[in-house]
Amino acid sequence: MAEAEGVSQSAVSRIWRAFGVKPHIVEIWRLSTDPQFVTKARGVVSIYLA
Repeated sequence: MAEAEGVSQSAVSRIWRAFGVKPHIVEIWRLSTDPQFVTKARGVVSIYLA
């Protein structure tokens, strides 16, 4: 990114840090392919809602 924008890597790091950007941390929700997922999830969630 730094090279593409014509700035130093440290400048990119400072900007990211100023805005709280952490490119190494990925927040992704992946839907389970387990056919029993809904049943299992309901069981777990019901414990917390009880």
